Amino acid sequence: MTDSKYFTTTKKGEIFELKAELNSDKKEKKKEAVKKVIASMTVGKDVSALFPDVVNCMQTDNLELKKLVYLYLMNYAKSQPDMAIMAVNTFVKDCEDPNPLIRALAVRTMGCIRVDKITEYLCEPLRKCLKDEDPYVRKTAAVCVAKLHDINAQLVEDQGFLDTLKDLISDSNPMVVANAVAALSEIAESHPSSNLLDLNPQSINKLLTALNECTEWGQIFILDCLANYTPKDDREAQSICERVTPRLSHANSAVVLSAVKVLMKFMEMLSKDLDYYGTLLKKLAPPLVTLLSAEPELQYVALRNINLIVQKRPEILKHEMKVFFVKYNDPIYVKLEKLDIMIRLASQANIAQVLAELKEYATEVDVDFVRKAVRAIGRCAIKVEQSAERCVSTLLDLIQTKVNYVVQEAIVVIKDIFRKYPNKYESVIATLCENLDSLDEPEARAAMIWIVGEYAERIDNADELLESFLEGFHDESTQVQLQLLTAIVKLFLKKPTETQELVQQVLSLATQDSDNPDLRDRGYIYWRLLSTDPVAAKEVVLAEKPLISEETDLIEPTLLDELICYIGTLASVYHKPPSAFVEGGRGVVHKSLPPRTASSESTESPETAPAGAPSGEQPDVIPTQGDLLGDLLNLDLGPPVSGPPLATTSVQMGAVDLLGGGLDSLMGDEPEGIGGPNFVAPPAAAVPANLGASMGSGLSDLFDLTSGVGTLSGSYVAPKAVWLPAMKAKGLEISGTFTRQVGSISMDLQLTNKALQVMTDFAIQFNRNSFGLAPAAPLQVHAPLSPNQTVEISLPLNTVGSVMKMEPLNNLQVAVKNNIDVFYFSTLYPLHVLFVEDGKMDRQMFLATWKDIPNENEAQFQIRDCPLNAEAVSSRLQSSNIFTVAKRNVEGQDMLYQSLKLTNGIWVLAELRIQPGNPSFTLSLKCRAPEVSQHVYQAYETILKN
Repeated sequence: MTDSKYFTTTKKGEIFELKAELNSDKKEKKKEAVKKVIASMTVGKDVSALFPDVVNCMQTDNLELKKLVYLYLMNYAKSQPDMAIMAVNTFVKDCEDPNPLIRALAVRTMGCIRVDKITEYLCEPLRKCLKDEDPYVRKTAAVCVAKLHDINAQLVEDQGFLDTLKDLISDSNPMVVANAVAALSEIAESHPSSNLLDLNPQSINKLLTALNECTEWGQIFILDCLANYTPKDDREAQSICERVTPRLSHANSAVVLSAVKVLMKFMEMLSKDLDYYGTLLKKLAPPLVTLLSAEPELQYVALRNINLIVQKRPEILKHEMKVFFVKYNDPIYVKLEKLDIMIRLASQANIAQVLAELKEYATEVDVDFVRKAVRAIGRCAIKVEQSAERCVSTLLDLIQTKVNYVVQEAIVVIKDIFRKYPNKYESVIATLCENLDSLDEPEARAAMIWIVGEYAERIDNADELLESFLEGFHDESTQVQLQLLTAIVKLFLKKPTETQELVQQVLSLATQDSDNPDLRDRGYIYWRLLSTDPVAAKEVVLAEKPLISEETDLIEPTLLDELICYIGTLASVYHKPPSAFVEGGRGVVHKSLPPRTASSESTESPETAPAGAPSGEQPDVIPTQGDLLGDLLNLDLGPPVSGPPLATTSVQMGAVDLLGGGLDSLMGDEPEGIGGPNFVAPPAAAVPANLGASMGSGLSDLFDLTSGVGTLSGSYVAPKAVWLPAMKAKGLEISGTFTRQVGSISMDLQLTNKALQVMTDFAIQFNRNSFGLAPAAPLQVHAPLSPNQTVEISLPLNTVGSVMKMEPLNNLQVAVKNNIDVFYFSTLYPLHVLFVEDGKMDRQMFLATWKDIPNENEAQFQIRDCPLNAEAVSSRLQSSNIFTVAKRNVEGQDMLYQSLKLTNGIWVLAELRIQPGNPSFTLSLKCRAPEVSQHVYQAYETILKN
């Protein structure tokens, strides 16, 4: 009879019976009893009461019984630490047993008992097992060190186990080497700064020797360890690649992917002119193709990795297009991934094949797949110019099928083709217009409206077409409403006489009747442009658009480099770095590809320094946020680019007669022009109350910055802190803080020269950051900075720089250069310097927005030890641009409803509950970007407590 009988019993009072059986003299009865205990434990019954009786059974020669007792021990030691100490003697004894299996079992179980009291007793047995003559015991002990380090790192270091572990890398047995590498890698991940795996050519050689004889998991550990090594030159990189290449033919796909990772990383150091480079490219293709004959789940993982490899080195698989053709029985997730790779590999040589295949896919039954296939045809047109005509005619054939979702996708991609090849394929517009009534998806409707607006002069009934959309304006999605507004304004600028009523109607719908802030803002801007300077309006709205790029969905280069270092792991499947999905600090060391060596670089670019010269150049792409300052090493410290210049039109802000005949030049010399009764100015009521002063015409000027906005806000300024100590910057000390006054942000710096030489030629640059902060002017230090001299500088900032989400959100990485060197530091800017002056929301709008933002986006915080009353709180926050929209008193509590707006247009709504006499306030924040909430709360704390 099998062991399943142990799981079928449901007797009551069996603990007592088991106790008796465990203390029986008969060995068989004992073993049966322990099996019953383990069965009960497995199904979730509490059998911890039997702990002393089970531990007594440890004194046995029977290996099966010993394993069962050890299993019980691992499970209950944590809840019974005092009892577990009873087992220590047996462990110590078992570690000296003549049978290596028992020695290994003892050391493995010791590692799994996570009880602090016991760990110190286990050091001696573990030390013996690490030096055991049997390799099976040594390899088990190596893993035990990593487990012990997780429980008590200090103990492991004090006992010298790490040094013993390093010695095991030179062990004669390959499995011991592999486990030692795995253990050291595990420990190194939790202590990134420890430099435990101090790899050098000698230890690498030992690892490569062990590689050939390991089990598959051992090979993976060793290959992953090799991937963290940076060879000293291209010769060493080539030698390692040659010894790793045979792993590509391994039967286990994990080994293959680990080998591919090592080769992809070290190829960075090889010159493309080397014969070996070409050979390696050829060798990498077959194993990747073989991975695609596995089951679908493995295929998907392989395809996600291949997607990265193709973005980095498309030449590896450029001749293997056929293996990515979709099979009828592929699951949808495999089909979509294959489709993506097909487009990445599409080139002039294979485009005919690819298009024929894609056209076939567009007639499939799977809707998601068909949509993606139609999009793929458009992407091919954009990527391979020679095929554009063929792609367009294929898309037209698909439109003729009249299948609704195919037609809609085709229209979306044709819009992109028009953007890429202007004035080439506009003859198809008539066909597109025929299908106007069948469009029901927002993206397709928006694309069609864009086409009608962009080519209005070629479509006779453009006004009728756009008017048909206007009838259900409020039922449309925001995307369609915005597109419709822009299209009608374009149409009006092209055919002013015929479409005056239409533009009036859409501007009124967008401003007076809409509660969407984006739509209202755009409506007001167009209204203002049209009623003040039609020439400027034409220049802005009908400006030539930049051509769209062929690959819009490529992964950003530095993120791609990091993901290549994680091939074969979850990061390569998610296409995100581990820091994005691994909680806590473990295992999120940022990796990057090794730099190209001088010898390989000299063949790549003519500008490189000769081999002996110091190489000063850096790559010209700023990497993603890697190690805190590494990204800044690439910054070009020339004068910063300031914000875009203001258009020099005839508009004088705040002093324009908005009702004058501003559009006469467009309309011909009609006596009334648009300024007469026909063209009504934007209504004053719809303009936010705090913007602009009342004007002669009765209209608040939308852009008048003289009232409300221009007043000097007493925004809280933190005291200066030392950002860069002199000892880290060769004598230059930098202190600073951030301020916001009259709508402009500045970084107030104090530079002190603590060196013995004069400092000159200062320059500053910021890395990309979450809110696009950038210097608006060069760093002006007018006189040389003499030793022991201090100078104070206010550096104006703007928010038009490059944007990249940082961790934390308000992290700013800065590079400062002078005649001595370039120095790097990072600082956190307080978020309230980004709160803009027009952040007061209208009451109705506040209510609607609060309801509209989902409840899961709400965050609650406690502000403690703040003795202010509601009035003082409100005025103090207002001085930092947090505006009180409304105030209520509910059951003796003051409720302040507040709004603020960040420089990038994100609104944050707040409810602040203040109980008179209680210094603790409750702050509830709602925002469409919830990651901002924590930093807004910190701003509240800072402002209210200082």
